[in-house]
Amino acid sequence: MGYQCVDCVNEGRRTQRYSTTIAGARPTGRDVAIPIIIGINLIVFAVTVAQAGSLQRNAGAELFRSWALSPIAVADGQFWRLITSGFLHFGPIHLAFNMLALYIIGRDLETVLGRGRFLAVYLVSLLGGSAAVFALEQVNSLTAGASGAVYGLMGGLLMVLLRLRRSPGPALFIIGINVVITFTVPGISLYGHLGGLVFGTIATAAMVYAPRDRRVPVQVATVATLVAIALVLVVVRYLQFAAALG
Repeated sequence: MGYQCVDCVNEGRRTQRYSTTIAGARPTGRDVAIPIIIGINLIVFAVTVAQAGSLQRNAGAELFRSWALSPIAVADGQFWRLITSGFLHFGPIHLAFNMLALYIIGRDLETVLGRGRFLAVYLVSLLGGSAAVFALEQVNSLTAGASGAVYGLMGGLLMVLLRLRRSPGPALFIIGINVVITFTVPGISLYGHLGGLVFGTIATAAMVYAPRDRRVPVQVATVATLVAIALVLVVVRYLQFAAALG
């Protein structure tokens, strides 16, 4: 499901003065954010496996039960689940699939966006996916995984390709295949994936299309607005739960 666009990175560097990319970042030639994110996911997975005593059934771990995204638990005030659920995975295949996608898609995006902007897109995609799950998913559902954030990176790749006036076909193909999988394979979080895709696409569009003379204010304002939208979704759903429970 991954796609590498080395030409995008090189062209992104050439189109800006002072060796900056189309997002205003100064390429360092070394990925930092991606190894850190992958490392955190691996450590969390190892802890859940150790607690559960099972590689395949790690969802039985105490950490998993405390961190997974359960709408009813979030409604009870456990808001950290909106973020921590993005670092949990159901078994090694789920983990490997998401981490491979993160590595393949993310390494070019981190170079184009820069570490800080890349992390902002990743985290706002994760939050957007979680907010969508909390707002729209069934109350007894249990959601976990980095898929929402990864879908946000897919949308981000599309925005970079369009900004550089390169063919968006590969990115659209990746997104299309994964959306079909989301709709057809049971047990996959539709709202988490689509929420992450929408938030990541908008966030990256702001990163690469912002006018050079107002780049940082536009980027910061867009990310802040997306976070505010996610929080509004959470608050509205929380109030609905509160009203229903009296």
